Amino acid sequence: MSTAVPTLRQDAQVIGLVGVAHGVSHFFHLILAPLFPWLKESFSLSYAELGLLMTVFFVVSGIGQALAGFVVDRVGARTVLFSGIGFLGLSALVLSQANSYSMLLAGSMLAGVGNSVFHPADFTLLNKRVSTPRLGHAFSVHGISGNLGWAAAPVFLTLMAGLFDWRTALLAAALIPFAVLALLFVHRDLLRTDEVSAAVVAPKKGDAGDAHILAFMRLPAVWLCFAFFFITAMALGGIQSFSSQSLRELYGMSLASATAGYTAYMLASAAGMVWGGFLASKATRHDRTIAIAFTAAGLFALVIAASVVPPLVAVVLMGAIGFGAGVAGPSRDLLIRAASPKNATGRVYGVVYSGLDIGLAAGPALFGALMDAGHPSWVFVGIGIFQCLAILTAISVGSNTAKDAARAQAA
Repeated sequence: MSTAVPTLRQDAQVIGLVGVAHGVSHFFHLILAPLFPWLKESFSLSYAELGLLMTVFFVVSGIGQALAGFVVDRVGARTVLFSGIGFLGLSALVLSQANSYSMLLAGSMLAGVGNSVFHPADFTLLNKRVSTPRLGHAFSVHGISGNLGWAAAPVFLTLMAGLFDWRTALLAAALIPFAVLALLFVHRDLLRTDEVSAAVVAPKKGDAGDAHILAFMRLPAVWLCFAFFFITAMALGGIQSFSSQSLRELYGMSLASATAGYTAYMLASAAGMVWGGFLASKATRHDRTIAIAFTAAGLFALVIAASVVPPLVAVVLMGAIGFGAGVAGPSRDLLIRAASPKNATGRVYGVVYSGLDIGLAAGPALFGALMDAGHPSWVFVGIGIFQCLAILTAISVGSNTAKDAARAQAA
């Protein structure tokens, strides 16, 4: 096995391929939501039934993600990633042919299975195939590509459904993962991680079998990282689901202006990830970067909740919240890398990122209840509180990792 240092060209190719795959994953997060008006009419569904389709997706993805990490460490990230992309394409085909609510649920479950593999597979590929000095930029691109997937899905699906119908929109969406799968297959040699499967399939003499595989779950840092993702996903769920409606009720904005606030959040988040990649590449204490970024974002959310600024400023503050969250992204992923035991990257990222899916499943229900109770300001209060709580978990992870490194150096 070659131990040559990856070239800039090779790093860029790997980062680009993994980024494209991640964009497809986030595109399929919203494979149904933009089509809700058409699905509601076609199947005579309630809003609760439509919401359940999203809940099923994230619950299946969350459970599958924790399990997928073990599979990644066993058979390699490339094989698992290819399978996940195939499942996404299959899910869109099933959804396009749905003639009942149960088929919609089945398609949503298949999409959840496909989505579950991406974080453990992607981060294993990046950690194994990209040189360490460029990892901060790799994680930055990975996050940006996800945001682009979120941004592209509503535009693509509503345009296709408007020009044709919702079934054609889903059939067209199915072509995307299959095209990306073909691209990845052509460049499959760049995505080899043989050393991952070899390290697990052929453990050293004296390893404790299953106990060795699960040993990482005894590490406090792993569960602190899980808590960090769950908390930040709760905030993100509130922003994605109800920030626009909350802005309309708090500030009397038009739908277009309130939507502009969410757009500002997404665009600024992508910009923050670019800058965050440079910060993460130079910083040694990633928890401090996260703490500063989330402190600012949390304070901005509380200012919006207080309704003490003009509507235009509230839109700008939405962008500021997104920028803070984006800056923290690459440092967050490097923080997890530092807390991961050797040869357990897939398992750690799988378990940790399952907190993201659980938070995205639970967040909308919590914030929806606040909206139903007539408290739109509490949406931003909750977002601010969750972001501040995330600071505590990030600092705890950083301190725990620093202590472990100091003990290892002393030994």
